[in-house]
Amino acid sequence: MLDDFLVRAALAGVGVSLAAAPLGCFIVWRRMAYFGDATAHAAMLGVALSLTLSTPIFAGVLLISLLMAVTVSTLSGRGYAMDTLLGVMAHSALAVGLVAVSFLSGVRIDLMAYLFGDILAVGKTDLAIIWGGALLVLVMVGYRWSALLLSTLNPDLAMASGISPRREQLVLTIALAIVVAVAIKVVGVLLIAAMLIIPAASARRFSRTPEVMALMAAIIGACANVAGLSFSYHFDSPTGPTIVCVVAVLFIALNTIQLISQRLSARLTSIRQD
Repeated sequence: MLDDFLVRAALAGVGVSLAAAPLGCFIVWRRMAYFGDATAHAAMLGVALSLTLSTPIFAGVLLISLLMAVTVSTLSGRGYAMDTLLGVMAHSALAVGLVAVSFLSGVRIDLMAYLFGDILAVGKTDLAIIWGGALLVLVMVGYRWSALLLSTLNPDLAMASGISPRREQLVLTIALAIVVAVAIKVVGVLLIAAMLIIPAASARRFSRTPEVMALMAAIIGACANVAGLSFSYHFDSPTGPTIVCVVAVLFIALNTIQLISQRLSARLTSIRQD
């Protein structure tokens, strides 16, 4: 069954969605959208490093993503505004990575595949790496779920309970780096942040608990991956951007449904009161 490239692509997309969903929720809650973007952009430098040293792309991307995440976490709150710091590091890392790749001699590289993903080229080894990384992230986040949630909602209460918010942020950044490393093959450097944020933002209005939001985000992301893959196959469009387009349409549709539902509910309440 795994000899079918469409099946491998669908499984890869679902694996990335499962790993990205809970992290996306924390990024939305903490208002760290730019943080995910910065870590993803740094992945291009990891690609250049891997090609230079002839090592697996996953290893280089994971190393650079971890360095970026830890550096941002360390420098934040030390005289640097977070948005300024992320802006400088995100665009600098992406630019340096693209320039470094252009200087590699004797190496043929499909730059578009790394920028926008090449999910249809996912092999069995890639699939094993994606699902292995996804399971590792789910175990990390699941094990630290309560501590992460408390440090997100109320850092002062977390400290009073013996939980270090800075340590929990480090756990979150490490998990994010792993997701970026496994997702680069699916949606590419420029679209990873979209798959982290949009499913979580779509699920937010329909969720009464954090756990439900994470579950709904995973379902929305998985459905968007499968639907986007199908549309891409039938209409011969670029797969990574098509997946993001589908999840964006779902975001608009779900928010429209929520808005209509709220207005109808308000109108019915007004009629009953009259």
